Amino acid sequence: MSHLILSRRDIDFLLFDWLRADALAERPQFAGHDRDTWSAILDVYEKLAVERFAPHNKKNDSHEPHFDGERVSINVEVGEALRAFSTAGLMAAGMPAEVGGLGLPGCIERAGFAFLTAANAGSVAYAMLTIANANLLIAHASPGIVARYVQPMAEGRYFGTMCLSEPQAGSSLADIRTRAVPQQDGRYRLFGNKMWISGGDHDISENIVHLVLAKIPREDGSLPAGVQGISLFAVPRRLVDHEGRLGERNDVVLAGLNHKMGYRGTVNCLLNFGEGRHRPEADAGAIGEIVGEPGQGLAYMFHMMNEARIAVGLGAAALGYTGYLHALDYARTRTQGRRRSERDPASPPIALVEHADVRRMLLAQKAYVSGALALCLYAARLSDDAHSLPDETGRRDSHLLLDLLTPIVKSWPSQWGLAANDLAIQIHGGYGYTREYNVEQHYRDNRLNPIHEGTFGIQALDLLGRKIGQAKGAGLELLSGRIAATIERARPQAPLARHAAALDAAWHRLRSVTASLQSLADAELRLANAAAYLEAFGHVVVAWLWLDQAVAVNAANTDDDFARGKRAACDYFFGWELPKLEAWLGVLHPVERTPLDTDARWL
Repeated sequence: MSHLILSRRDIDFLLFDWLRADALAERPQFAGHDRDTWSAILDVYEKLAVERFAPHNKKNDSHEPHFDGERVSINVEVGEALRAFSTAGLMAAGMPAEVGGLGLPGCIERAGFAFLTAANAGSVAYAMLTIANANLLIAHASPGIVARYVQPMAEGRYFGTMCLSEPQAGSSLADIRTRAVPQQDGRYRLFGNKMWISGGDHDISENIVHLVLAKIPREDGSLPAGVQGISLFAVPRRLVDHEGRLGERNDVVLAGLNHKMGYRGTVNCLLNFGEGRHRPEADAGAIGEIVGEPGQGLAYMFHMMNEARIAVGLGAAALGYTGYLHALDYARTRTQGRRRSERDPASPPIALVEHADVRRMLLAQKAYVSGALALCLYAARLSDDAHSLPDETGRRDSHLLLDLLTPIVKSWPSQWGLAANDLAIQIHGGYGYTREYNVEQHYRDNRLNPIHEGTFGIQALDLLGRKIGQAKGAGLELLSGRIAATIERARPQAPLARHAAALDAAWHRLRSVTASLQSLADAELRLANAAAYLEAFGHVVVAWLWLDQAVAVNAANTDDDFARGKRAACDYFFGWELPKLEAWLGVLHPVERTPLDTDARWL
């Protein structure tokens, strides 16, 4: 299937030649599946991306959701595409059979989603949020909640959201003020405001199930301090009885839409809970049911947030990848200028791709986006192992390694996929800066990804402040072992031996700086330049994955353009990207103090 959305050849290589996803079929959890089945399902994702999602991507961008004071309207094609997605069984693709799911491995589902996100990030976001919402409820909610909400979401009749942030609190969830007041029937009435709610209101589903973080007041009416007092509630837009029948409108009100730089196909809004618009004042309050135990809401929500963070990384990789393919196609077809050795102005111009600096930019894009896609699919494969390996040690190790890498999976593609989109515009020149070409929208859509589901800075603090030392550094040691194994496989291969040596040196340098930072008692000093640590760590991880891919390419014993392109991208990453490590580590050992020592009044 010819298109500029994503490379199916690369997807198949990453899944089956590199990650050996077909071996998952030998595990009981995936019994009855095989590579042919998964390839056929990937065909469906790809076909939907080309035929249902891509055609209205630019319309989503130019005709964003509209609120008339009562009702939010979005482009009719969004609902049509999502209904086709649900009809194909893909809303429940990764869910267990008990709720009508296909039980797909996560790495297969993620690869399929990459096609849809590259085709139309705005439309597919509704599905991503709904799936993550349902997965959280399956893991933590009561059977009654699962029965009422998950089955309709699996069928694509209900959609879901996550409601964390508030106007005054932003990312500081300890400061949320939304209250959940207990009722005699065991339910709660919620009062408060939630900001930045993607998919918070629309006209394309029967119901919307909001997962809302709130605090249960103490007996004196005060709210518990900190994150320990946060609970999680399922709050539907329309109430649902125990037989699954839709009832009256709940007290959830849209206060207004946020008008965004990109990602315009996804409704994003401020929601008021308990405003009383849809019921008498004495009966105000958005009715919700508690998920799990009181006070454990943030822990439960991290189930959805971590899934969403990996999805954000995957979306950033996909948007960067389609931008790369558009730039490559343009560079191959657009003729401009001549070689430096050609002085005759009457000679025909050459394609942009023949210019060395354009090839440099294309190689950078390829190294970023294929490296980012590999990182996201590797994380999905770890998740599969954490849930399906037969031995407890293997499951535990996979979980530890995934937990360590999650800040990287979210942040690295978000930073470097965006850089790839920037280069796509540059390769198009002035045309890339116009709306007639797709690459400027790809950039605007991707610019959200370093922000939502935890900003770059939050991921940096999470990595250096928590994940590195978690379980006494067990995750770091597991990663060290896997990197060492790749280095040993690469050393005997003459073209890769120098990269193996460079990765070995980079990893030991990073470990040394890590130990130095961990020895600092002053947390403010240790974390002052955490962003540089995240950048350095991410680049070493992606260098490892590029080397591992190159080993897999050589093992396949092929020498076509695809294999040569993989080797060239690996060479580029080690030649141009890994050397950046020293600049980042240079401000960490010793810690460069300027951000700490600069008075806020001087800025």
